[in-house]
This record gives sequence, C-alpha cells and structure tokens, in this order.
Amino acid sequence: MAKKNQSQRLTTQHKKSQGVVGIFGDEAKSHDISVGKISHFVVEQLEKDFPRLSFQHRTSIKKEEINEALRKVDPGLGQTLFVSNSSIIPDGGIIEVKDDNGNWRIVLVSEAKHQGKDIENIKAGKLVGAKNDQDLMAAGNAIERSHKNISEIANLMLSESHFPDVLFLEGSNFLTETISIKRPDGRVVTLEYNSGMLNRLDRLTSANYGMPINTNLCKNKFIKHKDKTIMLQATSIFTQGNGEKWDAKNMFDIMIEISKTSLQLLGSDLFNQITKI
Repeated sequence: MAKKNQSQRLTTQHKKSQGVVGIFGDEAKSHDISVGKISHFVVEQLEKDFPRLSFQHRTSIKKEEINEALRKVDPGLGQTLFVSNSSIIPDGGIIEVKDDNGNWRIVLVSEAKHQGKDIENIKAGKLVGAKNDQDLMAAGNAIERSHKNISEIANLMLSESHFPDVLFLEGSNFLTETISIKRPDGRVVTLEYNSGMLNRLDRLTSANYGMPINTNLCKNKFIKHKDKTIMLQATSIFTQGNGEKWDAKNMFDIMIEISKTSLQLLGSDLFNQITKI
C-alpha cells in the first residue's frame, strides 16, 4: 500500500510541476545542445519538482563499482577485473537520487548517437565512395559500441526493477520511413528506410528485446516461461525516424518522463522523504 500511495504522490507532484518553465530557455531550444547539457537541465527540473529529494549527476561509473553491485546480488558474480581504473562514460552521464537509507539509486542514464551523413552530403551535393561517384555511403558499425555501456548499466542495476537507460538516435542509418532529398543540381535521391545498406536499427533492438522503439520501457518486464520467471531490462530507444536532428526540448521531455517513471518505481524506498513534501 505504501508503494502505491508513493506512486500517486509522485504523479500528483508531476502534474503540479511547471515543467520546463524557468529552465528551458533559448539556449536549450537549440538543436545542437548536447545530451550531457540537457541532462543537467533534467537535474534542475527534478530538484524543483521534488525539493525534499537529493539528486546528483555523474559523468562516469567505474567497472569496480559495477562488479561490487554484482557481488551483492550473488558472490559468484563480479569477479573479473583486469584494468583497475576502467569505467564507462555515457554521453549524458548518470542521474541518481538518494533513497531513505542514504544509497544513491539511478533514475536516468542517457546517450545520443549520430550515424549516417547521407542527408547532409546529398543536400551539399557531395558524392561519396572510393571513387566519389555514389550518393549513399554504406552504413558502418560504430553504433554497436553502445551495447557495451548498455550491458554494463544492466549489470549495475541487476537488483533493480527499473532500467532507465535511454538512447537517442539520429542520422540516415536510423530511418523508419522512406525519404527523398534534393541535391543542389535538382536531382532527387531516395533513401529507403528498409535498405540493408543503410539501416542499422535492427543492430540495436537486441537491447530492447525487439519491443517498440520511441517508447518508455523504464519499468522492467517480468515474463514467465515454463517454470522460470525472467526479468528483462530494456533500453528505451528513440529515433527521429526521418533523419532530422533531435530537438533538445523533445529530448528533455523524454528524459524527464523516464526519470519520473524511475521515481515512481522507487516510491517505497523514497517514502520517508516524499511524505514531507
């Protein structure tokens, strides 16, 4: 009952908040603002919405901390570490809240990746390829490095019932619709969203078990299979779909939504603080 009441209080507090008023000024409306900067705006908004809670922002997490969290789940885990100072550095960093026991709990981890400059190249009239005679460049695999950070955050949060990892994608390698772009000479180039040469979304959806993209998947999914119950930690993957740049305010709104979902799911562990609001 306490957890249910806590979720209701957080939802009410969310509705009463002023959203981005006072934080999201002209600077934050720029398309070019980094996800790291937006993450700091998110912390400011959370502090405004939940003045009794303490939040912090970190830029990195050490591998030894991840191993320690794994050992708390099971002493056989988190045993291997070759480089003592190794760490992960998500683009937007990590936002945490202090619970009633003084422990810092993760409410948001964010990253933003751009892959595929075909749209920019076509608009500029630039040809690509070994002989500079192609409109489109075959997609690379750099984005797959995102899987490492996702896996490490999942290890760190193995004991939690939420997984607030969000990945923002932009660029021609993440299209969800077919688009046509006009070159300066007037010729129109069509980019097919389902082209195996271009699209790399399928290489990332393993991080959300093939569930829908552009969806808040922060709450872990528990599924039953035969005599087993399996917990799924799914990354929330968001893409513009048409190759355009992300609007910073849209990113901010998504990050706030996921953060507040985390707070609702952590409700019973924040009970003593939130009841004072």
